[in-house]
Amino acid sequence: MNLRVSNRGEAMPASPIRKLVPYAEAAKKRGTKVYHLNIGQPDIETPAAVLDAVRHSDFKVLEYSHSAGNESYRRKLVSYYESVGVHVNHQQIIITTGGSEAILFGFMACLDPGDEVIIPEPFYANYNGFAVAAGVNVVPVTSHIENGFALPPIADFEKVITPKTKAIVICNPNNPTGYLYSKAELESLKEIVLKHNLYLFSDEAYREFSYTGELMSVMHLQGADDHLVVMDTISKRYSACGARLGALVTKNQAVLDAVMKFAQARLSPPSFAQIAGEAAIDLPADYFTGAKEEYQRRRDLLVRRLNAMEGVYCPNPGGAFYAMAKLPIDDSDKFCQWLLESFEHNGQTVMLAPATGFYGTPGLGKQEVRLAYVLNLEAIDKAMDCLEAALKVYPGKQ
Repeated sequence: MNLRVSNRGEAMPASPIRKLVPYAEAAKKRGTKVYHLNIGQPDIETPAAVLDAVRHSDFKVLEYSHSAGNESYRRKLVSYYESVGVHVNHQQIIITTGGSEAILFGFMACLDPGDEVIIPEPFYANYNGFAVAAGVNVVPVTSHIENGFALPPIADFEKVITPKTKAIVICNPNNPTGYLYSKAELESLKEIVLKHNLYLFSDEAYREFSYTGELMSVMHLQGADDHLVVMDTISKRYSACGARLGALVTKNQAVLDAVMKFAQARLSPPSFAQIAGEAAIDLPADYFTGAKEEYQRRRDLLVRRLNAMEGVYCPNPGGAFYAMAKLPIDDSDKFCQWLLESFEHNGQTVMLAPATGFYGTPGLGKQEVRLAYVLNLEAIDKAMDCLEAALKVYPGKQ
């Protein structure tokens, strides 16, 4: 009898964002330059002060930190959250190994196997993976490109709420759409979680990058403290994805107690990353200004170039550094693979993320792609030249 892996292992989805990597590697071996707009890895340099804090750290033993994270770091995070109008104390923050662990711990602490979590789609693909790991079922509610991926009507949420529904998850600003949720939309979510006694999880990894108004955290909502859980990370904020340092923030003591047990089981978050995180909080108040302005320039160029192409539509994203575009193609998975396997323009091509991987409803996203504007303006311009040329000759053009 052959050994087999678990049902969970079989059900765990592969990353839809990274599945095209072998085709990109093969294209590069052929001598084709590939512009990577497929993944949210910023090219903006990690602040020197953050790296220097790690380089100049001086201790004899690399010890475990507290399971909740170093108290000095959590106390500094309190001041960071104060600066964005979120009032918490250091005991309401648990440091995690990346925002990913914060999401997973939140699911495992608040939901039982078989419970359901509602997520507006398209959504960050790894929510599926975290849900499978926690034994939780994702129930998608569809948002639409025609209105820029605004929050679906509350009636759509009401239709899918069952006795097994325990939470709603949002990402604000949104990955993959770049949509920035308004105060009115967050207030409507507050009403529904209070009405049905649900958790509201908010992934706020892109908080600093909002272009069409001030970002409102769910922690600003009044009268719903026990329902609100924020998942956070320094990855995109300080261009420090490899630090793997996140946080779970809530005022619900029962949730904090449960999450702490998971945190103790994995012992502690990474020590060097916490040193980097502390240094990051000491950066000048205007640190984000330059990065935000650069991303906005990139967004404006990308959206302008896309909408100038025949048959292409791209709403103007309000935050993060992603855009979703509808293309005149038959199948985004085939198209994105074709770009790497069978196409080049002046020895160059572009790597995009098929939108099918961001939808929970089968069949959706076939004509949509996600683009991460994490390259410089010149590279984005050349990538758009490639895409424009590709759409003119793609065999599956619609």
